[in-house]
Amino acid sequence: MHNIRKITEDLFYVGASDRRLALFENVYPVPNGVSYNSYLLLDDKTVLLDTADASVSQLFFDNVCAALNGRQLDFLVVNHMEPDHCALIADLLLRYPSVEVVSNAKAIAMIKQFFPQAKDFNFRIVSEGDVLCSGRHTLHFVMAPMVHWPEAMVTFDSADGILFSADAFGTFGAIGGHLFADQLDFDRNCIDEARRYYTNIVGKYGVQVQSLLNKAASLDIKMVCPLHGPVWRSNIGYFVEKYSCWSSYKPELHGVLLVYGSIYGNTANAADILAAKLADKGVGSIAVYDVSKTDVSVLVSEAFRYSHIVLASSTYNNGIFTPMENFLLDLKAHALQNRTFAIVENGTWAPQSGKLMRSILESMKNITVVEPVVTIKSAVGIAQMDTIETLASAIVGQMQ
Repeated sequence: MHNIRKITEDLFYVGASDRRLALFENVYPVPNGVSYNSYLLLDDKTVLLDTADASVSQLFFDNVCAALNGRQLDFLVVNHMEPDHCALIADLLLRYPSVEVVSNAKAIAMIKQFFPQAKDFNFRIVSEGDVLCSGRHTLHFVMAPMVHWPEAMVTFDSADGILFSADAFGTFGAIGGHLFADQLDFDRNCIDEARRYYTNIVGKYGVQVQSLLNKAASLDIKMVCPLHGPVWRSNIGYFVEKYSCWSSYKPELHGVLLVYGSIYGNTANAADILAAKLADKGVGSIAVYDVSKTDVSVLVSEAFRYSHIVLASSTYNNGIFTPMENFLLDLKAHALQNRTFAIVENGTWAPQSGKLMRSILESMKNITVVEPVVTIKSAVGIAQMDTIETLASAIVGQMQ
């Protein structure tokens, strides 16, 4: 049975949610599931904006059929060719063979890569600034390369001021009844998953996101319909400001993130001692994570959030403790920049992790490392307590 949702008088949500999925893109845990959003415009001509993932195919096709209510489907607009949004294109064309597939040249090339039968599809190639008129609605196409694939574009309906934003402005989490962000207390209940989605999926491409935000600023946007997560119909500026902050690599929070990699607990103890000293010195926002027990997608998200980051790592096989090294390499891969780091290293006979972590940090953009580096040999002693005190004071001094 279908589960269509009315957005406006002639725009319907025909997507679906998947709560069984454990890992989005087989990488990122999604404990609250994920939604695959698709939208159907019922104008003089009917327009479907993107399809969905194969995992929700039955409900997706039930929704499309119910929303069309006997009408033919005239156009399919493909904003993004990643399989969680395009997997059902070929099946859709089997059901509605007269559909005209509307997208840009790069996306159409990808359609032909994914679907050999695409040689028989009826394509309309669009470029920046091209329009499609469906009757009352005029759809304007805006290219958004590398947000977050090179073929990505967004579609703006000038009649109702609706931006179909592809992967931009998305959020992890299934749709749980409430379709609109203003129904969810988004800042309290959803912002962490929105940040984790952005930083891990799109975070590397801040320059490209800034370019899209600049283009969007010239549009009279009254609603945002993303491909994941809730629809925005009010307080859109709040989410745009978050994207502006994240994509310019500005810290969202003035505070200290401590991430430790500890084998037998001694490095963890050093991190806890430092956290306590920071708190005693008046630092209000402090978060402490075990790199071995926290999914790296959460750590990347928190690193984008905090202004100051402490890395405390054991030496392992004469290198960086493996989960810590993976975290650092992920930060570099996601282009984190404009941050201040501090380093705590541990090693029973040959502490090496500090200089190796510094080497990775120095290969990143606009990174400051606060001195001194705290070196522990096996466990925290009196001398290390003094150095941790000095480091805490240096971090606080740098924050002021």
